[in-house]
Amino acid sequence: MRRFDLRRRTDRLDPETQYEEIARILATQEFPWDINQALSFALFRTYAVPTIGRLLFETGEFTERVQKRYDDTGLILDAVLENGLTSDPGRAGIRRMNQMHGSYDISNDDMRYVLSTFVVIPERWIEDFGWRKLTRNEIVGTTNYYRALGKYMGIKEIPETFEAFEKFLDDYEREHFLFDSGGRAVADSTLDLLCTFPPNNLAPAALIKRFSWALMDDPLLDAFAYRRPSRLARTLSRGALKARARLVRFYPVRTVPKFARDLPNIRSYPNGYEVEKLGTFPRTCPVQHTNGTVAPENTASRTALDA
Repeated sequence: MRRFDLRRRTDRLDPETQYEEIARILATQEFPWDINQALSFALFRTYAVPTIGRLLFETGEFTERVQKRYDDTGLILDAVLENGLTSDPGRAGIRRMNQMHGSYDISNDDMRYVLSTFVVIPERWIEDFGWRKLTRNEIVGTTNYYRALGKYMGIKEIPETFEAFEKFLDDYEREHFLFDSGGRAVADSTLDLLCTFPPNNLAPAALIKRFSWALMDDPLLDAFAYRRPSRLARTLSRGALKARARLVRFYPVRTVPKFARDLPNIRSYPNGYEVEKLGTFPRTCPVQHTNGTVAPENTASRTALDA
């Protein structure tokens, strides 16, 4: 395969009907590293909304079991992306998300905001640091993929276009970003985890943290009360990623898809896993469980899945 063959393939797909294949090619072949990094930083943005960051802190999942929580999130989304929204594994992944979210009082606006980070942040990352830009067809396709996922999750009033997602995200952050000690604790814990991922673990943790802070915008830094990096630190960090992009442009095309389970960051399940058993099962969860197995989904989840 030649370097731009995958771009030609995605541009031949219909973004209105073949959005799953577009999203799969981009995330597992064309930009697997970039999208993984972008979604890691997207997580930080959600912590800066106090109603989200505080809830995650109170559950203890992102401070006491951050590796497992990180792994479970990636593997659940992996099952949906790899197999399709309406496949059995995909439905199991969506059911798990719905069961977990249904255990807490989460507003529709917060759900829409988290969904918007999955749409907008990877596009912005690739615009800045990708070895090439996304085409319009690819942007529309990935937007439609997450619109469909949001529908199965029961999210209401989902933005219809990438531009609408972008406006919603920017407006929501402008209105809601605020310091919260719980959100800061979750951000600190996640950043500590990122320092252990290969090849980050080969460098001093302090250096990795400074590098990460230099990639964050000022509103995000202020929401965590992190010190704003110097202009030099920002220039060096962004320059390193742009240099990487110039090198990647000459890499051979990835012919074998790389899913989340293939990443060295995922470390909780060396002997394999079942999608139905991933994630958390809070005492308030409306689904009954026996010996670690998952009962049939609740009415709300079933309605979202079958819509």
